[in-house]
Amino acid sequence: MTIRSIAVRNLGKIGYTRGLEIQKTLQRAQLQKIKQASNANRNPNMIQTQYQCNDVLDTLLICQHDPVYTIGIRRDGFDEEIEKLKKLNLDCDFCKTSRGGLITFHGPGQLVCYPIINLAHFTKSIRWYIHKLEECLIATCRRFNVAARTTQHTGVWVGDSKIAAIGIRSSRWVTLHGVALNCNVDLSWFDHIVPCGIQGKGVTSLTAACHQEITVDDVIQPFIRSFCDIFNCRVIHDISEYKKHKLY
Repeated sequence: MTIRSIAVRNLGKIGYTRGLEIQKTLQRAQLQKIKQASNANRNPNMIQTQYQCNDVLDTLLICQHDPVYTIGIRRDGFDEEIEKLKKLNLDCDFCKTSRGGLITFHGPGQLVCYPIINLAHFTKSIRWYIHKLEECLIATCRRFNVAARTTQHTGVWVGDSKIAAIGIRSSRWVTLHGVALNCNVDLSWFDHIVPCGIQGKGVTSLTAACHQEITVDDVIQPFIRSFCDIFNCRVIHDISEYKKHKLY
């Protein structure tokens, strides 16, 4: 079986809107790559411009966000909920997004990963992709001796409490958005909402499950190793092409 190569970029702490801009820039580059490859197949003598087809790698963007409540494409009651949150004078942002799912929270202490990958390099199935993301998150938790699992609800759970959320979107099989794993995030942010619209469930973190502080920095490399194991890929550390083309 072919082992795919991926790039990993740690963006550090970044605003949600800026993070989304970077995602979309990389997705556009991937889509341009697909278009060029299609054109080249039709016209082998065509000269490639802007990006050569082998320049743009599948990429994992790793980051933490400043406090923000986000909502996916299912927005029933969102405006009313946001108005209630705004009355609490919380020091956070509010963003509508194109991912699946309802309202959730992102903030410091939460490992966020946005895989911008072409599923044609793996398996062209959204169901398969979500299942593999869940496996990756479960494997990451296992590295900290935390027994996580899936349920009928999307995401990853420890008991009846969600420890990781998943929300994705794709265009021509190139993915956008991704996963959020609670490490040592302040869980009180979730007290103000019904996370992902799932009633009667709690929210937890690796820190709470392990009864000791587990930071995002502690989790980044275990997460990347788990991703590589589950998706059968390896990390390319030479990212000169990104710098050369100034993709972001």
